[in-house]
Amino acid sequence: MSLRIYNTLSRGLEDFSPLEPGHVRMYVCGMTIYDLCHVGHARMMMAFDVISRWLAASGYEVTYVRNITDIDDKIIKRAVERNIPIRALTDDMIKAMHEDLAALGIAQPTSEPRATEHVGAMTAMIGTLQAKGLAYQAPNGDVNFSVRKFAGYGKLSGRSLDQLRAGERVAVLDGKDDPLDFVLWKAAKPEEPVDAKFESPFGVGRPGWHIECSAMSCALLGTTFDIHGGGADLQFPHHENEIAQSEGANGQPLAKYWIHNGFLQVDNEKMSKSLGNFFTIRDVLKDYDGETVRFFMLRVHYRRPFNYSDAGLDDARAGLKRLYTVLQAVPPAAVELDWSNPFAKRFREAMDNDFSTPEAVAALFDLATEINRGKSPSLSGLLKGLGACLGLLQGDPNVYLKAGARLDDAAIAALIAQRAAAKAARDFSQSDQIRDQLLTHGIVLKDTPAGTTWEVQA
Repeated sequence: MSLRIYNTLSRGLEDFSPLEPGHVRMYVCGMTIYDLCHVGHARMMMAFDVISRWLAASGYEVTYVRNITDIDDKIIKRAVERNIPIRALTDDMIKAMHEDLAALGIAQPTSEPRATEHVGAMTAMIGTLQAKGLAYQAPNGDVNFSVRKFAGYGKLSGRSLDQLRAGERVAVLDGKDDPLDFVLWKAAKPEEPVDAKFESPFGVGRPGWHIECSAMSCALLGTTFDIHGGGADLQFPHHENEIAQSEGANGQPLAKYWIHNGFLQVDNEKMSKSLGNFFTIRDVLKDYDGETVRFFMLRVHYRRPFNYSDAGLDDARAGLKRLYTVLQAVPPAAVELDWSNPFAKRFREAMDNDFSTPEAVAALFDLATEINRGKSPSLSGLLKGLGACLGLLQGDPNVYLKAGARLDDAAIAALIAQRAAAKAARDFSQSDQIRDQLLTHGIVLKDTPAGTTWEVQA
């Protein structure tokens, strides 16, 4: 089975074939860096970290570009609030981001361009769009893209111009010829700080958000590359506008495959500061180690909505502890990955099916059961090697297990309830797995006619 990827553009699974044999070029929209990264950002960067790892494990050379937006309304506002230069703010936030991502085992991309380093490429692309009649300068000094002049606008999101017009709000007096048009270059305002202003053929100002990614991706990966990725929330309008700008300027497709990860919720509600359920990566790392957070995220397919909860994290910690317990009991031998092994073959088939990490993780657990049965160091080595493809199980088992904390009473009760539901559904495999997970935390279950009780193993 060859690698198959769900392409948002075609709305279906496609066989993966890079434009250049053996080499994958991938661009992912990164952070607008004005504050600490939250768990939604972690979910997005985790998804593409795993995709990059699996492409490399499949034998491809991977050039992975993930940008940083370091000039933006929110960045300017935050720098002014803190009374510091924009560069000081963004440097601080980039440093914090790198620390947080390292704790989660998310590797650095091949290149991490900053928008302010590519303003020349942005103004050049805007000039090309103007020359082709796809952009115009408004009386207020902004340069806007003419959406109606680009044939095919809406092909990524599946929205027609009529649908967009039906849903538009009353246009404000912003100098646009059409409410659907979007800004390519923002004219400077008198009250904005000096370090937010750049010289250009269109006057002093700064680039719009959408043109940043178009210019950086084309500059670093070429006018057409293999994979463009990002969160599902970027599909429209950001990625739709990238396509319009890039293809309008260059006359060829921007990317062959478009990949989007699913939304994040907290306890089945949208994450929001107003709801009090907003968590930065640093908030989470106060209570859970980075590998547990990573494992938690990988147990959900990247395209599915992801529900963040403490109970889910506790369950993930128990599962990861079980795998490390196997590696502790049967020290792994140094082995090459044998893809003909049934467990490795199953793992590979899962990952080749649109990077299905939940199925790959299930193969790891079944392999762990076999290791427990046969005590094979070579199979233990295989477990560690397959884990490496996901960025897991590379630590010292003794260190990880010693650091693991006991589940709290609420988490234990939640797992017992899940086990009861599994038993009622006659899913005895799941029931046994939950019992084993609790046992790795030293929790022994006792089933009685009155219900299930538990005690801490001495």
